[in-house]
Amino acid sequence: MSIKSIAAKLLAKKVHKKVQAWASKPVETQQKVLEGLIGKAKFTVFGNDHDFANIKTFQDFAARVPIRDYEELRPYVDQVVKGEENILWKGKPIYFAKTSGTTSGAKYIPLTKESMPFHIQAARNAILSYIHETGKADFVDGKMIFLQGSPILEEKNGIKLGRLSGIVAHFVPKYLQKNRMPSWETNCIEDWETKVDAIVEETFNENMTVISGIPSWVQMYFEKLQQKGGKPVGDIFKNFNLFIYGGVNYEPYRAKFENLIGRKVDSIELFPASEGFFAYQDSQKEKGMLLLLNSGIFYEFVKADEFFTEKPRRYTIGEVELGINYVLIISTNAGLWAYNIGDTVQFTCLKPYRVIVSGRIKHYISAFGEHVIGKEVESALQEAMQGTTVRVNEFTVAPQITPSEGLPYHEWFIEFENEPDNLEDFALRIDQAMRQQNTYYDDLIVGNVLRTLVITKVAQNGFQDYMKSIGKLGGQNKLPRLANDRKIADFFSRK
Repeated sequence: MSIKSIAAKLLAKKVHKKVQAWASKPVETQQKVLEGLIGKAKFTVFGNDHDFANIKTFQDFAARVPIRDYEELRPYVDQVVKGEENILWKGKPIYFAKTSGTTSGAKYIPLTKESMPFHIQAARNAILSYIHETGKADFVDGKMIFLQGSPILEEKNGIKLGRLSGIVAHFVPKYLQKNRMPSWETNCIEDWETKVDAIVEETFNENMTVISGIPSWVQMYFEKLQQKGGKPVGDIFKNFNLFIYGGVNYEPYRAKFENLIGRKVDSIELFPASEGFFAYQDSQKEKGMLLLLNSGIFYEFVKADEFFTEKPRRYTIGEVELGINYVLIISTNAGLWAYNIGDTVQFTCLKPYRVIVSGRIKHYISAFGEHVIGKEVESALQEAMQGTTVRVNEFTVAPQITPSEGLPYHEWFIEFENEPDNLEDFALRIDQAMRQQNTYYDDLIVGNVLRTLVITKVAQNGFQDYMKSIGKLGGQNKLPRLANDRKIADFFSRK
């Protein structure tokens, strides 16, 4: 065992004790976070506008600070982008994480000197939790790759901006810099396909032990490795045993990945976003990710089926229940207040608080009142694949409201790696799984409002072509699992 792996185990033990300290006192921890946030932002423009000086309780906060999304918070953000100080948080941000919005064009999410360290710390602690639980630490001596956006940053009114993953690249600890790949020059390549080709060449003969990224883009990297080497990724990288991912559910990709790798490897799920690092998988044995209650973020939760009512109830951490679909609302030490990030979560455990990401509040299908969410379509597909040789590269779902004949239906666009022998039977398996999960959907099928779902096959690399067509190939970009319209569906219907 190397000195580095011994040190990693000792640090893992120390961090585990710290995590247990706040995780065992969730309500008190969150109360302190809220008090700290309010106190530090009391004299900002936002704090003055919302009477922070007289906020003593969560009820006071909820009464004064309405839930907002980016577009609603934008008048304040625009002042920050102009370079003005003390608007949402004291002073100025040190970075803007630039993301693509739907209605608002580019979004500028502030990162402050208080918030930035938590992005780095959470990713580190996720790996340390894995080391503490499993005792495995030898991987720290090998090479690690993090597929991410370019670290080249722009500047706007004296504040640097770029993709979050590119910003994070500037904060790689010194003890990891010799192990980290790809090189800075390769990481700066903007074109995603060119970048992946360069990463393949650079890593092919290295001792890769940890690989991290959004599954759909890591899949492209693995496929290119396999094409170059003519053998599974696990044979190319014999010591590769840990995959770290975030952004999307890994389960629809798992069978495909195990085939590409040639064996099973351990995995760690992360829940990062430009707005904050919210959770990470702290156990290989338990379902869900540990919600980070001591990271400068105060959480609120609104039941998804009540979210669009006039005054939905806002729940705090001590009031949540298992299995309910909640919209995640955050207030942060980067100056986001009662901010709707758009993600929905469900709690899998309350001691400690663990969550799964169940979807997006804007990504759902309810064209007929069925309220289908991302978690349900992913679970239904996974159940239908069990016991079969079917493998799926990517998929998305849309409603077909006006078919040329017959009843309306849900249309599943699926890019298969291994196709089912009988497509209609496979569609029926998915449909049955959907009906078991979602009673609204079942009622619509029984009542002859909808007919059994229809699968439309997508050609190989079809979803990559789609993402390229909208300028979102690679990086942190993710394909929506489902939509209440046919914008994505129309792309494939035209082909």
